[in-house]
Amino acid sequence: MKKILLIGVLITAGAIAYGQCEEIYLKGRVQDTAMPQSFYNLMVINVTTQQGVFGRPNGEFSVYVRPGDRIAFSVKGYSKKFIDIPQQQVCTIDTVITLSPNIQNIEEVTVYPIKSLEQIKEEREALSQRETRTVTGINVLESPITALYERFSQSAQSKRLVAQMEHQDNMDKVVRELLRAYVSYDVVYLEEEQFTAFINFLNIDEHFLRTASDYELIVYIQGKLEHYKQLHPELFMR
Repeated sequence: MKKILLIGVLITAGAIAYGQCEEIYLKGRVQDTAMPQSFYNLMVINVTTQQGVFGRPNGEFSVYVRPGDRIAFSVKGYSKKFIDIPQQQVCTIDTVITLSPNIQNIEEVTVYPIKSLEQIKEEREALSQRETRTVTGINVLESPITALYERFSQSAQSKRLVAQMEHQDNMDKVVRELLRAYVSYDVVYLEEEQFTAFINFLNIDEHFLRTASDYELIVYIQGKLEHYKQLHPELFMR
């Protein structure tokens, strides 16, 4: 009798196990707790397998998972939401994931207006160093004393130095506007307070800054930023 009962239990357990899904089609959509929202950066991450896929802009998603997997739903500006995939006999899960905005108390920040790349391009092309009076060519022959004075005068040298400094400052301002635009477009990832040190590291050539295409500038700055990160990894640790 005991053997019969044991066989029955085994058969029942086998039937149950046989009916379990090895792979489950998980689909659904995410929604905001407060208002309708588009989710252009929705990421559905399988924490168990360390793999992820992007969702659709309307919040819908679909992915294949296995029982026991832990799934995370990540959207920038929202708290992550996790679900665990259970053992089940129906091999499809259709669900709605409700996300809550990630509200934080932050320090006061300065908001800078972001110029368009076309505006910055006009500023790049307009870069020119303010000229200081120097005696050259035929004027040197006509006024050698003035030429010598211009060459050795501390005042003239100071004017040239001021002009050079002003010109460098104008170049730095243009590069700073470029970085702000690239950060806003998710082209590069850099904090505002890191701009000055990175601009000094760039030491960008004036001719290249004035004449390069937007694509050439992006490729150049992205490459230099990767080099900068390798030299200063401590600045980018989170």
